[in-house]
Amino acid sequence: MFTGLVEGLGQIVRLVPQGPDARVLIAPPWPVSEAVVGESVAVDGACLTVTKLEGQAFWMDVSAETLSRTTLGGLKTGVRVNLERAMQLGDRLGGHLVTGHVDCIGTVARLSDHGSSVLLEIEIPPEHLQFVVEKGSVAVSGVSLTVNQVSDTGFSLNIIPHTMSETTLHLAKRGGSVNIETDLIGKYVARLLPGGAESGQAADSGGSLSAEDLKRMGF
Repeated sequence: MFTGLVEGLGQIVRLVPQGPDARVLIAPPWPVSEAVVGESVAVDGACLTVTKLEGQAFWMDVSAETLSRTTLGGLKTGVRVNLERAMQLGDRLGGHLVTGHVDCIGTVARLSDHGSSVLLEIEIPPEHLQFVVEKGSVAVSGVSLTVNQVSDTGFSLNIIPHTMSETTLHLAKRGGSVNIETDLIGKYVARLLPGGAESGQAADSGGSLSAEDLKRMGF
């Protein structure tokens, strides 16, 4: 489990295809001696496992599923990536609950200055847009952000200077791709609500929650 608070930028040192899968060697921004084989690290928002330490970097295996459903399928040597180690029980939850399981790839539709910040507009497939709500949380390439507004095709975000400079968002360009993980709680609520099955989020209607049930629970 992660928080979406990026710890720093790593660099892709080597990529080794292995059939439909791949191995990737990443140099982290922290001493590699702190890494533990078997631990989870979010790479641009995708949860991967450290499999071996080598020099000042660590190896991670990337499955064909992850390569096909995230931006990791387009990685190249020298590219910078957002890194976050798994949170520890008792840590401050400064961002929001992020699993590292990417839902879809979003497309940067627009970047514009908004005061000292940058207004970022991202388009995503409609089946995932239902889990994005105004003032809710979303992880963009592993970065925990607050949604400004939601449109028919996507959503907008306000990126403050610190976030722009300390993550790969400063490299974002119109038409570029980003990993998107929608709100974890929202997905579970949608699954339990009537109609969840019709939207592909399926639930047994006999155990579904109604809007009235959620109101009684304080949602």
